Amino acid sequence: MSSIASPTLWLVTIGVVLALLVVDFIATRRPHEVSMKEALAWSAFYVALPLTFGLYVWNVHGGDRGLEYYTGYLVEKTLSVDNLFVFMLLLAACAVPEVLKQRVLLYGIIGALVLRAIFIALGAAALSRFDWVFLVFGAVLLVTGVKMLRDAVRGEEHQVDVGEMRLVRLMRRVMPVSDEYDGARLTVVRDGVRALTPFALVTVAVLGTDIVFAVDSVPAVYGITGDPYLVFVTNAFALLGLRALYFVLEGALSALVHLSYGLAAILGFIGFKLVLHWAHLVWPSVPDVPTLTSLFVIVGILATTVTTSLLANRRQRSAGGTSGAGSTGGVDDADGVEDEVGVR
Repeated sequence: MSSIASPTLWLVTIGVVLALLVVDFIATRRPHEVSMKEALAWSAFYVALPLTFGLYVWNVHGGDRGLEYYTGYLVEKTLSVDNLFVFMLLLAACAVPEVLKQRVLLYGIIGALVLRAIFIALGAAALSRFDWVFLVFGAVLLVTGVKMLRDAVRGEEHQVDVGEMRLVRLMRRVMPVSDEYDGARLTVVRDGVRALTPFALVTVAVLGTDIVFAVDSVPAVYGITGDPYLVFVTNAFALLGLRALYFVLEGALSALVHLSYGLAAILGFIGFKLVLHWAHLVWPSVPDVPTLTSLFVIVGILATTVTTSLLANRRQRSAGGTSGAGSTGGVDDADGVEDEVGVR
């Protein structure tokens, strides 16, 4: 599939992404607790921006590409909510002060953008040369979906031991670690010795989880569109809004008790779609799944997930249970995992 993006459009897009990151750095330069009003304003901006850009894609490059863009963005935004669960647990486990959470999240977003840009470039190069890469991507998503479904059925939560992450262990071997935060500083000097701060460790932990999420995210959107530009821009828009979305949904995410089931179904569907696409390339008689069908399926899964989660919470409240306890794990569990928190 040919890309809709000219070199000029690529440069403009990258320039806009960098400019938005600079704005985020300015917004977080003075550590402060984020009010709901501030978080809602930024979230509204980061939702309106990609939706408006989609109108450009639709009007200039046609309805098919516009549909691919919106479907890909919906998939990436949904998967980004899963990122937020892990970020919440990591920030709770490392006792990150409220005033520093924005900066940690911003570093995580930058790391995710860089990693996904690399994955997207590698994926585009591989898909342009080898049709069987669609089969590999499909298999990755199917395996991930099955694992996520298995964990949800077993009631297992997101788990990562921060101290056991390879990057964190490597940092501890290279430099000593101080006991206290010192603003957003990554290193401090104590008794004449330079040491890492807990802020540096949690930042590395967040970057480490970005690698895991990129493995799922990039193949998922390649299952919607083969255009590397649309893959990149949907990833970028979904990630740029994460910082504000974190504070909007911080208290509400635990209510999505069936999110893992929905994500497993979406990843499984897109994985199956990629396998069918590979089979269609080899045997043209095998049907391909249209993008519009994909959009309807994904929206249907999300609507079902939200509805069943709300019903489950209502039943728990009426039965005197604790709202928010569920298979996906939530921030309610963070207090008991200060040393053992992590990635799925």
